[in-house]
Amino acid sequence: MILVTGGAGYIGSHTNKALNKAGYETVVLDNLCKGYENFAKWGEFVNCDFGSSDLREVFEKYDIDGVLHFAAFSSVAESVELPQKYFKNNYKNTLNLLKVMREFGVDKFILSSTAAVYGNPEKVPITEDQELKPINPYGHSKWITEKALEREAEKGNFNYVSLRYFNAAGCDFDCEIGELHDPETHLIPLVLDAAIGKRDSISIFGTDYNTPDGTCIRDYIHVNDLASAHIAAYEYLCDKNTSNIFNLGNGEGYSVREIIDMCKKVTGKDFKVEIADRREGDPDILIADASKIRNELGWQPKYDLECIVSSAWKWHQKINSI
Repeated sequence: MILVTGGAGYIGSHTNKALNKAGYETVVLDNLCKGYENFAKWGEFVNCDFGSSDLREVFEKYDIDGVLHFAAFSSVAESVELPQKYFKNNYKNTLNLLKVMREFGVDKFILSSTAAVYGNPEKVPITEDQELKPINPYGHSKWITEKALEREAEKGNFNYVSLRYFNAAGCDFDCEIGELHDPETHLIPLVLDAAIGKRDSISIFGTDYNTPDGTCIRDYIHVNDLASAHIAAYEYLCDKNTSNIFNLGNGEGYSVREIIDMCKKVTGKDFKVEIADRREGDPDILIADASKIRNELGWQPKYDLECIVSSAWKWHQKINSI
């Protein structure tokens, strides 16, 4: 049985669904501060904080073989305002989880990590061996968590895979679950808010970047591709019994303007686009070199940008028609 922490959230719920479809039994652990109980439709659900002493009861009740860890705060802006909140939840509480895993002999761990550990990259596409220089508390909290996993593995009888995401996007094709953040900070759902009329406009923050159209370029990956990568990583741990780190991205970049244009194409809606000042700390280009996971795990992303936006739009229409 696999424990999925944060399994009632966006990426966790999609991965939990994929695990169950693949034949795995799961326990979803979530305190619902960011997640939704109706997103935990598959496996067992336990309302619990992974940083609490109640966690031991979960390990006592269920025969857990491994942990997929999604329970982290992930807003860069909020982490700058409330850094201690991020270090407590993302790092300190993960240490509690690792301690309980060690007590119960659970030796397989997959971390939902982030490209934010790279900070401003030295070269693009970004490879896993680049120096880690996080520039915000969120990225720093994930970096020190990766170091904690490294120390844990050095003790023996424990292996992990850290999956460094780029931009997760898109939604479940069955529209049973989807992206539902409060507040929403991700570009595609914000643009779709403008398309559906929830926002008066969408802002482009800076048009003078060193890119073909002057706007930032990012690597977007469908959440279902992320889910399949977690399953591949878990099977890798079961088979190889060794730790590793992988980037998760499409290896292609799309500019802010290209995202907006694709949203207009998919929705058939026009909306106002405004130009605003640059935001501090936004690099020109962030694209993953995901060749390592493709070569070592045989994982391959399936879904292109149009598919990403189409699935997100279907979900967006559903939640805004209620």
